[in-house]
Amino acid sequence: MTGPARPKSRRGNTMSSPARTRLALVGDRGNHEEPSHPRIDAMRERWDLTTEWIPTTEIHDASALEGFDGVWVVPGAPYVHQKGVHIAVRHARENLLPFLGTCGGFFSALIEHAQNVLHLPEALGVDEDPDRLTPLVTPLTCSFRGEKAPLTVMGNSRLAAIYEATEVEEVFHCEYGLTDTFMNAANQGALRLSAWDADGAARALEITGHPFFLGSLFQPELSSAPGSEHVILRAFLAAVHAHAATDAPMPTS
Repeated sequence: MTGPARPKSRRGNTMSSPARTRLALVGDRGNHEEPSHPRIDAMRERWDLTTEWIPTTEIHDASALEGFDGVWVVPGAPYVHQKGVHIAVRHARENLLPFLGTCGGFFSALIEHAQNVLHLPEALGVDEDPDRLTPLVTPLTCSFRGEKAPLTVMGNSRLAAIYEATEVEEVFHCEYGLTDTFMNAANQGALRLSAWDADGAARALEITGHPFFLGSLFQPELSSAPGSEHVILRAFLAAVHAHAATDAPMPTS
């Protein structure tokens, strides 16, 4: 027997891409003139899967993410529709879809967990009223714009296994973070912070027990090129392919 056909991509690359393997790029393409967006576009044309940009304004429920084998919340905060981003994060978290969130995607993953898993009062209602986030935002002491900075990675973490190291350098392109108080409060349960900068500010998170759920305040796409992707991107894409393989329809008998 055969499984249900998956919908075709509306805006994705399709050359040399199996229809059963699909990756959602959640974000507002071109928003804030993000330097990562053209870099992602250049790389994805060579990936052996179908990619599709999903604007945040198109995500009103999980149906917008049906049929995808992975979700990448790309940089571009503040997003046009933050609630749509949280719906995408929650869909990936609850349905065990490989997830990557970079820069604004890191913050969104942290807030969604604080909101829907931990039910922290300060995270409630931020979808409807983004101004509620203002007290949680703080300038980063260690702020970089497109520069490399050292990171310490938690041993025995997924991130350390990907790097095969606990001391690395990464490219940053952000100036703001969330307060230590909120970050520490959200660092509970399956979610754990897994990398810190030289000033001790958290720069990465992951969810244990999930096939692949990783968020980074740094941007691995900025130190990647077509055919020469960052090790985190390679690990994420491998997880997306693995999900597609396990979820593939059975061959016709």
